[in-house]
Amino acid sequence: MLIIIRALRLPAACLSGELELPLWYSYRFLSSGAHHLFYKIPQRAKHGNAHEALQVFCHINASGTKPTRFILCTALNSCAKTLNWWLGLQIHAHIVRAGYEENLILNSALIDLYAKCGAIVDARRLFDGMKKHDQVSWTSIIAGLSQNGHGREAISKFRKMMCVDVKPNCFTYASAISASTGLENPFEQTALLHAHVLKLGFNTNGYVASALVDSYTKCGRMDPAILLFEETTEWDNVLLNSMISGYSQNLCGEEALKLFMKMRKENLSPTDHSLTSILHACGSLTVLQQGRQVHSLVIKMGSESNVFVVTALIDMYSKCGFIDDAREVFNQTVQKNSVLWTSMIMGYAQSGRGSDALELFKHLMTSEDYAPDHICFTAILTACNHAGFLDKGIEYFNKMRDYGLIPELDQYACLVDLYARKGHLRKARQLMEEMPCDPNQVMWSSFLSSCKVYGEVELGREATDKLFLMEPLNAAPYITMANIYAEAGLWAKVAEIRKLMQQKGIRKSAGWSWVEIDKGVHAFSVGDVTHPQSQEIYAELEKLNLDMKEAGYMLTAQYVLENTVLTMED
Repeated sequence: MLIIIRALRLPAACLSGELELPLWYSYRFLSSGAHHLFYKIPQRAKHGNAHEALQVFCHINASGTKPTRFILCTALNSCAKTLNWWLGLQIHAHIVRAGYEENLILNSALIDLYAKCGAIVDARRLFDGMKKHDQVSWTSIIAGLSQNGHGREAISKFRKMMCVDVKPNCFTYASAISASTGLENPFEQTALLHAHVLKLGFNTNGYVASALVDSYTKCGRMDPAILLFEETTEWDNVLLNSMISGYSQNLCGEEALKLFMKMRKENLSPTDHSLTSILHACGSLTVLQQGRQVHSLVIKMGSESNVFVVTALIDMYSKCGFIDDAREVFNQTVQKNSVLWTSMIMGYAQSGRGSDALELFKHLMTSEDYAPDHICFTAILTACNHAGFLDKGIEYFNKMRDYGLIPELDQYACLVDLYARKGHLRKARQLMEEMPCDPNQVMWSSFLSSCKVYGEVELGREATDKLFLMEPLNAAPYITMANIYAEAGLWAKVAEIRKLMQQKGIRKSAGWSWVEIDKGVHAFSVGDVTHPQSQEIYAELEKLNLDMKEAGYMLTAQYVLENTVLTMED
């Protein structure tokens, strides 16, 4: 009711275009011309010209001709596409004055408009105030709640819809599946909806398949996502983009690249979202050549103004070790927001160029009209951490409160790691006790690594005990603590850890490294003989070993101890 009152309070001149489109209000039209314009609105909207459709709609209102319900619905859909909440509210006022407030189609369009514009409270009130609901109105509210992060309420609405005499369609299921990702048990809810989809035969629908793939991959369940993707007979842009994004999010960069190349061969155009995903995949694989090719495609498509794409480009070049190229992309971007500034600062931090990160952050604070957020402070604290700037790290940590920010787990983790890396292990442990949140696995792991560097047995044992509880089957803390014991000469303790690992069946997984040569990626592991040039590689390695010995190189005690512990574990 409140939204209707607000709409009715708008001045009558609003719909003439005086407030939204003053240029169009200056025109005057004959009645015959207005009738001709009626046919242009759905035609313009149908061909994706939402802005033009709204301009024509304002023409009609300026002429004094009463628009039909169909024209009003088309105008509302155009408002939703352009996120024009203000003009949509004006049209809502016109609907109420014209006596169409009980029309199901118009109300569904209004719900969709308000939800897409972020006014989910108004959308909910409008839905709850409707006397009747049909398939479209149910789908609109479920989709709106899902898009605005109200997944639990969206699923609740979906269940209520199933209890009434209204059957969901493919769009309803796609919205409900998307809402599942925000629940506490997303995989179980997605699997349940998948069963519904199979029962009703919607599994071949592209929208539903894309939603299922997206939900499964966000849950980290790649097997059902891949199976569903391969079973889908017709692949479209939406489905391919969902799968590429899923591969990238789950660190399956090679598969993402293969699918992206297949997509290009079939002449399917990537979206900005898929470009962002594939750039992240290139960064995680550190394949610079492929990343540059995607960059060329970004320029060709005119996507270099998209903030997410530019951020992914900066991230890709940074991870590939070409931080100057990342800075060039940053400098060429005309409109910079806090996301881009943070990405560039983080790129410098991860590349070991802490001074450049601090200089950029200082420029952001003094010359740009941006207030840093938690993520930005995490980036600058990471830079201080990698560069060893303890005093600067403490200064920026304390400065967070000047911007009304309370330090969270990520910022505490950076400062704790900074203290520990500089050898202030007791101070780091004290900060872990005093912070308002419990230390997580990452914080304890980094703390344990610093205990290994400084030979701190007591604190290392405490960190290991915590990690044993958090990740009982992870071999890393066992191996690290064994090395600490070995360096301290506590070989009986080393034997105890070895025995404990054998009892639990824990083994250290082999590490992999890869290098890009002539547009091809070559992967290697310890003792690997699968490479076609293994004999030549080992011969060259033996030659390098001899050269190092002749040059006087000797293994340090630390590495001898690590090799001894690993041999015992194997």
